[in-house]
Amino acid sequence: MDAPALLDAYKARGWMLATAESCTGGLVAGRLTDIAGSSAVVERGFVTYSNEAKTEMLGVDAALIADHGAVSEAVARAMAEGAVVRSRADVAVAITGVAGPGGGTATKPVGLVHFGLARQGAQTRHLERRYGDLGREEIRRRAVADALGLLAGALDD
Repeated sequence: MDAPALLDAYKARGWMLATAESCTGGLVAGRLTDIAGSSAVVERGFVTYSNEAKTEMLGVDAALIADHGAVSEAVARAMAEGAVVRSRADVAVAITGVAGPGGGTATKPVGLVHFGLARQGAQTRHLERRYGDLGREEIRRRAVADALGLLAGALDD
């Protein structure tokens, strides 16, 4: 589902969405808000690049970040849930990962991205992608596409 169709489907349901982005730095929100009329659906976007921003803006427990690392399933889920709680959105997608070119480790290599999808009244979902070291721009492009896919999938729940 492309971004205009996604916005139309959310608007038809009366749903609002939020984004909580780290490694994509607001690209998902930007992709959606490039479309005229998106304000009927996009409630807000959180760019939480630092660990402190994840804690302050989304309420992610600092101990969770310390225990699992910012790039983890637990933090992606907490980011998505925090975005729903701290907005008027019905659905939120969260993205945290290692876009590179540096910053990767043996256990968290460049190209590892975790996604969370939270929806009011539903179980929070998680998606892990290991894109590989494809370059920063390509990793971020693929992460945006997968985030939009998760938002589309929420319509099927």
